[in-house]
Amino acid sequence: MRVFNGVDEISGLVGEHLGTSEWVTVEQAHIDQFAEATGDHQWIHVDAERAAEGPFGTTIAHGFLTLSLLPVLVAKTYRVDGVRMGINYGLNKVRFTSPVPVGSKVRGNIVLAGVEQTKDGAAQLALTVTVELEGSERPALVAEWLVRQYS
Repeated sequence: MRVFNGVDEISGLVGEHLGTSEWVTVEQAHIDQFAEATGDHQWIHVDAERAAEGPFGTTIAHGFLTLSLLPVLVAKTYRVDGVRMGINYGLNKVRFTSPVPVGSKVRGNIVLAGVEQTKDGAAQLALTVTVELEGSERPALVAEWLVRQYS
């Protein structure tokens, strides 16, 4: 876990690798809960029997479930002290590059792609997050995530 003292300290690190998170296991219970929350009950996610005969040989996580892991993966990697709040501002680009089979472990590699000041006084961090899939050369997901830090 890297700890930065305020946005000024992290702002000088554009282009640098901020860290790699711990591995997180994607269990069927997570997939089922995500299906309930989103209404996406497609068989490749929730029907283990049918999915065993499908193209992936097992159930797979929803792409948006993998994307929703970004906050926990980043929180396990770094934090910025001395800010009163941080908010999710959105995403510039997301690519789901490989399926995440049930039981897989994923982790996040975070690079600070950019920092800019906003009109309302926040520091907007652009984070390139690559979600790696244990045992795979291809990542599961690559995204540019925008986070605003307010001092």
